[in-house]
Amino acid sequence: MGGYLVRRLLAMLPTVVLISLVSFLIIQLPPGDYLTTVVAKLQAQGQSLPPEQLIALRQQYALDASPLEQYWRWITNIVLHGDFGTSFEYNKPVSTLLGERLPLTLGLGLLTWIIGWSIALVAGVYSAARRYSKLDYVITTLSFLGLAIPGFLIALTAVYLQFKLFGRTVSGLFSPEFDDAAWNLGKLLDLFSHLWLPVLVLASGGVAGTVRVLRANLLDELHKPYVTAARARGLTERKLLLRYPTRVALNPFIATIGWTIPALFDGEVLVATVLGLETTGPLLLNALKSQDMYLAGGIILIACILTVIGTLLSDLLLAAVDPRVRVGYAG
Repeated sequence: MGGYLVRRLLAMLPTVVLISLVSFLIIQLPPGDYLTTVVAKLQAQGQSLPPEQLIALRQQYALDASPLEQYWRWITNIVLHGDFGTSFEYNKPVSTLLGERLPLTLGLGLLTWIIGWSIALVAGVYSAARRYSKLDYVITTLSFLGLAIPGFLIALTAVYLQFKLFGRTVSGLFSPEFDDAAWNLGKLLDLFSHLWLPVLVLASGGVAGTVRVLRANLLDELHKPYVTAARARGLTERKLLLRYPTRVALNPFIATIGWTIPALFDGEVLVATVLGLETTGPLLLNALKSQDMYLAGGIILIACILTVIGTLLSDLLLAAVDPRVRVGYAG
């Protein structure tokens, strides 16, 4: 395990550098740049920029350099100075924009993951242990619906039903009177009253997929010889279920931590846009639309780093839970 951990840590650095390079270059693949977007907006309003001013702005934003030069300047500023650059669209440091949206983004993502994980665990274990029961059919049907229906469509339906039935519009995580208010008990309660809908919508797809995977894995384990041998030794069904097959079937939960951690950061972009959530997801979407390369690159870079860290944590937790994985690492 020690040697495996050292090898993985040494491989993380070039992986992150390569991912950041590819991500930064992909952002610049569409024709034009940020100033092209600005000029197009001005022309749509019947205005224009003088050529000399356009040249000056291109030099100011360092858009006259090659993509590799822009990348080198960007990544060295991050590594040496912790400077992610300045957003063209918002005219603010990228770190400031991330600091404004990151706490709510991570809080919403973490709450969604905890609730979704808990529901999926209980539903998946029950569905496998009580196969073909009425509740199993209900869980299976809801799981298939959750997998088939896109999250943004669920969000649109929820917004429509809440307006139609309760006369309330859904936009953001706070009511208008609490948007700019300081934190107090009233604002906290208002946040909780708005939080349930985004959590429900964001958790729906992940819960559905995890329930199906857990149910299938647990059904495979329940028919293996070691389960039959444990029954022969007189273990009760509940103790048998929780001690052996469920522990092995949990591997998919642990293996998906590598995807869950970056998802806490960027979230579901379309769902956040529909629900008007001020998270980093819509921020990334606007940055890509306007070709705000430093803002988009900063968000993607952090998501990539979190993915690499999450994958490492998944592997280590799998080794801690499953002895078969530890044997493979030792070999």
